[in-house]
Amino acid sequence: MILMPMDEQQTDHLRAYGVAYWGLEPPRGYKVQWLLNYRGGSFMAPDAQDIRDRATLMGVSYKVIDASAANRIYHEIQGMNAEVVLLEKAPKVAVYVTPGNEPWDDAVRLALDYSKIPYDTVYDREVLAGDLTKYDWLHLHHEDFTGQYGKFYASFRNADWYMQSVQRAESMARDLGFPTVQKLKRAVAVGIRAYVESGGFLFSMCSAPDSLDVALAAKDIDIVPPEIDGTPITRGVDEKLQYDESFAFTDFILVKDALIYEISDIDITPPNVSNPLLVPDFELFEFSAKQDPVLTIFVQNHRSSVHDFLGQTTAFHRDLIRDDVAVLGDTPGTDRVKYVHGNRGAGSFTFLGGHDPEDFAHMVGERPTKMELHKNSPGYRLILNNVLFPAVKHKEKKT
Repeated sequence: MILMPMDEQQTDHLRAYGVAYWGLEPPRGYKVQWLLNYRGGSFMAPDAQDIRDRATLMGVSYKVIDASAANRIYHEIQGMNAEVVLLEKAPKVAVYVTPGNEPWDDAVRLALDYSKIPYDTVYDREVLAGDLTKYDWLHLHHEDFTGQYGKFYASFRNADWYMQSVQRAESMARDLGFPTVQKLKRAVAVGIRAYVESGGFLFSMCSAPDSLDVALAAKDIDIVPPEIDGTPITRGVDEKLQYDESFAFTDFILVKDALIYEISDIDITPPNVSNPLLVPDFELFEFSAKQDPVLTIFVQNHRSSVHDFLGQTTAFHRDLIRDDVAVLGDTPGTDRVKYVHGNRGAGSFTFLGGHDPEDFAHMVGERPTKMELHKNSPGYRLILNNVLFPAVKHKEKKT
């Protein structure tokens, strides 16, 4: 077997995921094992020359072990909080991408590109046409599904990129038969929810988790300030939100001021953001790998503490998270939850706050992160854990 350790001995954690994915892809179709909680969530694959060559090409550390060594690993795993899960297929990946050149990047696309995991891009037209059924995994990032253009009105309403994004969105709404951008975006949000309910896996970061749930709850009401869309907000709008329509959050209140850079009170930003050294790390939870391998998959890492990072939605208020949604990571002693997972119908969703795990305060127009400088990033590992999740042969949960 080939063992790719995922502890501190690994030279390139991110590309190790890419090697595992590559091994699963046809025509190879190798059965790759994910050793949950063993040396940081290591991978083990059949010893084949092409896997050796791929790992070497990608700069990934590996070791060839014989049957006796593999059996010793299995025996060790039996006696600890660890488990072996089998990766059976390479998931077909889609990323929801706004047409045009937005003045920010997507951390997930950076991770996929760096690890050489292929993906397609989709947008509103593809979602409404039902094209999501072609994919096992969907990602949303810096997107506003409420029709408020990211609440950038106060700071950027006169910027060329902002005015162009408004024009594109209004034109698409008209082309697709919707009277407003808010109604278009909610229809798209409903399409994404239907994708999950039918068995899809959704991963969202930055403003997407917040705005997606707000858009779903805003059924048949106007939540967009008049400065943005020219029409008044529905009277008593907070009392008319339908929280059961949403994925992860409940009882939230909208931020109705067009000049405030927030969609709702779901988002919570840590204090002292002007000095990253004063912002505490968030902690990953430890789950029972044998009783609940699903939640264990999402927190595989070589570190249990991860440096926090900001985004339009940085973290989630603990008391606004549904009771049936699992917390995967938080800032202990605070009401800031960073990372959650839940089920909806036959599928599931994972929400991670923040924009870029290796850029504490990513600004509009800033250059993308140089991934080769962060190939051992524990924050980016959380993203790639989610990418491989649909590849796992799932067992019935024991509890």
